[in-house]
Order: sequence, then C-alpha cells, then structure tokens
Amino acid sequence: MNPLLKKIAAALYLLSLSAHAADDLNTVRAEATRKFAGHDVLSVRATPIKGVFEITLAPGQIVYTDAHVDYALAGALIDMHTQVNLTEQRLGQLHRIDFTKLPLAQAIKTIHGNGARKIAVFSDPDCPYCHRLERDTLAKLDNVTIYTFLFPLDQHADAQRKARLIWCAADRSKAWQDWMQDGNLPVARGECVTPLSANLAMGQQLGVRATPTLILSSGELLPGAIDIETLEMKLK
Repeated sequence: MNPLLKKIAAALYLLSLSAHAADDLNTVRAEATRKFAGHDVLSVRATPIKGVFEITLAPGQIVYTDAHVDYALAGALIDMHTQVNLTEQRLGQLHRIDFTKLPLAQAIKTIHGNGARKIAVFSDPDCPYCHRLERDTLAKLDNVTIYTFLFPLDQHADAQRKARLIWCAADRSKAWQDWMQDGNLPVARGECVTPLSANLAMGQQLGVRATPTLILSSGELLPGAIDIETLEMKLK
C-alpha cells in the first residue's frame, strides 16, 4: 500500500473509532436517562478505565457506570500514578464560579506582596486541614490577595465562637493569622454582626462541601489542603 493510501486508511480508522465512541456515549446517556428517572443527566464521558463511564447528574453529582448502566458507583476515582483525585478535579471544573460576584465584604482580606493574584478560601478555625493549608501553603504565597470566608462547621463545637472572636477583632487579618499560625485568639468578646450565616448559605449554594475549599480567580473550585507547588501552577 502506498503512503497516501496508508494515511487515508488510518484517517478512516480513526473516524470509525470516533463514531463508535460517540455511539457508546449516546447509548449510555439514553440508558442513564431511563434508569436515573427523576434526575437530569447533565453529561456522559468516558473515563481512563476502559468500559467505565462518568455520568454527571443535576445538581452536579458524579457517578460511574458500565456501558449498559447495569451498575453505578458513587465515589472518588483516583489516578494512582499521580495521586490526583479525578472526581474532585472534575467537580471543580463543573462548579466554576464567577469570582467577581463573590461578596468579598464578607471575607477577611489578607494581602501578601503586591496582592495582584486573588484567591478566596472557605475555612473553619478548628479544621486541622485548614491550619495545614494556612501554614504550609498560603503563608508562603507572594503577591496574592487572600479572601477568607469564615465557614465554621457544625461538627466543630467551638468553631462558631472562635469565628466570631476573629471577625469582631479590630484587625481581622492579624487575628486570623494569630490563631491559625500560633493558636492565639483575640481578647475581643465577639459581640458584633458577623457574616457567618450568610457564608454558610453561600458556600452550600456554591457547592462547598468541606473545609478548606479554595476558589481561584479563574472560577475553579479546589477542595482540600492543596500544596503550594500545585497552587502556584494553578495560579499561573
């Protein structure tokens, strides 16, 4: 076979594979729509695992299934080579947020360097992973403005009190850093109007399910105590 015919054959083969893949996705979508009755099927995609498909259901839940949608699994899909949680990564893509619409007046503002880069963080004063994020990542970032939305979770019995003390301090940014870095709370009595209830409601609306959760100016949502190398790469 001459080189031109080989190229044409290869192109036709790739086109047939693409058409077959599209047929598979359409079949999975049709079955998912039928079997997940009452749920909107937002998208269907192939995963890196052969024969396993990702289904996104409204309002943003991810499940994995076989080609016939005979079985469904809800949980995290992790790339063991890179240790990347592919499910969390995908959820972050699905839940892109308009950073300009965040109510930044409800957040503690901390500026490092020229403050040119911007991120928002939903954080709980009694969350150990939040402490790790502050100590190992955020404290080392330069030229960034950090907006911290106090987000005390119900499972931390004293988090509401600490969040009020920090918000009602004369210098909120310093009070936050003093607590997260050194374990020192302000002496203020915490008697002021706080945005805590509004922050909790907003976080739930945006899909914040745990602390810490970061929101980049690009709109990407990043859950967990992300390391500084990964965050710097994301910010670029």
